Amino acid sequence: MNKRIVVIGANAAGAKAAAKARRTDPKAEIVVLDRGSFISYGACGIPYYVSDTVKDLKELMSTPVGVVRDRNFFSKVKGVAVRTNTEVTGIDRLQKMIRLREAGGEESALPYDKLVLATGSSPFVPDLENVSLPNVFTVKSIEDAELLKQRAVAGASACIIGAGLIGLETAEALQGKGVQVTLVEMRDQLLPGVLDAEVAAVVEKHVKLQGVTVLTGCAVTGFAGEGKVQTVVAGGREIAADLVVLAPGVTPNVALAREAGLAIGVTGAIAVDEHLRTSDPDIYACGDCCETTHLVTGKKVFIPLGSTANKQGRVAGINAAGGEATFAGVIGTSILKVFNVNAGKTGLTESEALRHGFDVETVISPAPDRAHFFPGAKPILLKLVAERGTGRILGLQAAGEGAVDKRLDAAATAITFKASAEQLSQLDLAYAPPYGAAMDNLIVAADIMKNKLSGHARGISAREVKRKLEDGDDFILLDVRSPAEHGEIGIAGAKLIPLGALRERLEELPKEKEIVVFCKVSLRGYEAQKILDAAGFADVKFMDGGIMAWPYRFRDQ
Repeated sequence: MNKRIVVIGANAAGAKAAAKARRTDPKAEIVVLDRGSFISYGACGIPYYVSDTVKDLKELMSTPVGVVRDRNFFSKVKGVAVRTNTEVTGIDRLQKMIRLREAGGEESALPYDKLVLATGSSPFVPDLENVSLPNVFTVKSIEDAELLKQRAVAGASACIIGAGLIGLETAEALQGKGVQVTLVEMRDQLLPGVLDAEVAAVVEKHVKLQGVTVLTGCAVTGFAGEGKVQTVVAGGREIAADLVVLAPGVTPNVALAREAGLAIGVTGAIAVDEHLRTSDPDIYACGDCCETTHLVTGKKVFIPLGSTANKQGRVAGINAAGGEATFAGVIGTSILKVFNVNAGKTGLTESEALRHGFDVETVISPAPDRAHFFPGAKPILLKLVAERGTGRILGLQAAGEGAVDKRLDAAATAITFKASAEQLSQLDLAYAPPYGAAMDNLIVAADIMKNKLSGHARGISAREVKRKLEDGDDFILLDVRSPAEHGEIGIAGAKLIPLGALRERLEELPKEKEIVVFCKVSLRGYEAQKILDAAGFADVKFMDGGIMAWPYRFRDQ
């Protein structure tokens, strides 16, 4: 008798698991169950459908050649039976049986030999009064996409709660439809958990320039209105809203697993081993419902992403069908485009690395994304994080109008294979003026990191410089740009000595006082540090990233 593999959940992870199980065991009976009406769709594309970037909803449910992945597709092409509008109400592990309820209320049971849980995640909905009113939306399902698109009309006002990836993408989608958007985030920056504050500031600047109202450090405490939400109460203020979008994050769907007695991990998601096997050897879990291992920290994490779901679905499908595959873990790589800025990270941010006990060094390196003389070159800012002592690369963040994806991808590879700053600096990356500089941004960042780790370069963050200025610390902030650059934009309180004149004007600077040097990107700042070091100055640093990395108000603004 052929093996029966049952998959619960028919989206990214579940659909991939079923398809790979079929290729692994052509004779197995494979049944996929889903409580929804739509299957195998790209939920990450929902904001782009709302904005009309994706014109037809079917495009989110189709293969790259335009074939819609519906029940008929899975039956005819994959040889997989898909049952939609079917809810799994329980799992009897002893009898290896699952209990089902159809849309009409009929109940039945289905035996299995191997079971794959791909139950996904659900948007986190805060326990606040009026949160269930009809103009409060989430951004997770096809139904969500249709409703949100209907309500996104020019002249309306929207309040988006949560400034993570989905919140920002939805802000762009609604703003592009003529909706006035207010973005509310309870943390003190955009993209918390994705970017450190100084990199997130680059994104916030661009979002505000598009007319979005951004409120950070602002917790929502309630919704007010008759029959629908009319105002959102947050941070002691009332925000008018014709529609509300909840985007504070997601929680793993683990109720079935918990009720069946399967182990739940420290993150609150289903615990699995490297084979994606649960605490029951005949049950696997994949996608947003299960936890995984962070390859840098070695600790369990819950980082739900479509890319991870697809890779895990493949592994679970192979193993459920009798094959042998493993999933080592993730490093948290993520990226987004919001308006005209691109941003993302891979590995650990500085704050994450410190929280996990790493002794870290960081580099801020802004530069054009291709040869500076090539038309269309656009700025990007990189923040590289490495471990002191070993030089191991722990993480990279990137933000700017230029191409950040290939820098993140190269860094993700380096981090996965535990490369050092020295090894990263020697990567033989593709070069031609339309694509990058002869010394790519990532190589430059790695070289700066090497200089810092060896003690040749001493940097200080813009955040620390701002603190020193506000606290009235006794130090000299030295601008070594040209007079024209200094006159155009600058930092209040800075002393100007252009780099070319520095050697002749050393007597203007006290040798025993702390000096922080800056320029546009801190290349000249580093040169100035070396000149002052050689002249016997006691305490000289350069400001990481220079003026291009200064996230605060400039002089005379």
